[in-house]
Amino acid sequence: MDFTGLFTFLEALDKNNSKHWMDQNRGHYRALREDFIRWIDQLNTRLSQVDPEYFYTPGRRSINRINNNLMFHPGKPVYKDHFGAGLDKAPNTGDFYIQIGIRESMLAGGLWRPASSKLKSIREAIDYNGEELQVILQKPSFKKIFGGLFKDERLRASPKGYSSDHPHIELLKNKSFAVACPVTRKEILDPGFEDHIITVYLEMLPFRRYLNHAITV
Repeated sequence: MDFTGLFTFLEALDKNNSKHWMDQNRGHYRALREDFIRWIDQLNTRLSQVDPEYFYTPGRRSINRINNNLMFHPGKPVYKDHFGAGLDKAPNTGDFYIQIGIRESMLAGGLWRPASSKLKSIREAIDYNGEELQVILQKPSFKKIFGGLFKDERLRASPKGYSSDHPHIELLKNKSFAVACPVTRKEILDPGFEDHIITVYLEMLPFRRYLNHAITV
């Protein structure tokens, strides 16, 4: 994958964020998009080799649209400043997300503000076996890579049905259960970037499997 070319394109798009400019440069965009899709497919193969339960998600299906949804976010630019893709995404589960952008690049996963039914299932799992999730979150290598749960809005009081002295009350107050590992442009351009992705994926896997088990079983 020509990440240098991708960054150059995204920087130009960011300075000329309009349909008119994109129409003039659509051939370049499509070439980069196809390159990114091929790279994701190669990454799919590598990830499936280290995870027997990996759900192969073809690049053409996993890549995100570059257009912002202006109906729901009218104040945003026409186009995003990044390429993104969601991998290992079995139906109704949280994915392993890769974002390569000029302002923010990351490797992330979990569930960001899940629907109330899924959030209810996660809280039930924590109520039943929150110790397992705590062990995952407190593992030194996990904390080194992710720091902790991605910060988002939390309940001020206990969720309905849970007492304030519940042993896992701080986890139960969360509205999102996701983690992210920021990556720099230098890391992305490094020949070992894919190896770094594998390392992050495997470290995140028990966390994602815990959540996916909670919402699917």
